[in-house]
Amino acid sequence: MSWGTLVVAGLFEIMWAIGLKYSDGFTNVRASVATVVALVISMLLLAKAVETLPVGTAYAVWTGIGAVGTATLGIVLFDESADLLRVGFVGVIVVGIVGLHLTSGH
Repeated sequence: MSWGTLVVAGLFEIMWAIGLKYSDGFTNVRASVATVVALVISMLLLAKAVETLPVGTAYAVWTGIGAVGTATLGIVLFDESADLLRVGFVGVIVVGIVGLHLTSGH
């Protein structure tokens, strides 16, 4: 259950990170509110996950999910670079996330 909560927290992290782009420096009220709501939900879910998961592992996985998802959506939504090296390094983050999960003992 804690790992599922952590994954959902990571998905909300992606939402708030992407929301920052749409908020236009918090001048777009609707996008700003959605961004803040996603941030709060993400943090609450992360806090719930660390009740039973090691905080270092949970935080690293949470930020990893956010980084991978945000980088991927940056490519898809904002035409950011998708060169082989960049995609490869995103893959390294994925390997790290999987490795942390496999070695967490939970």
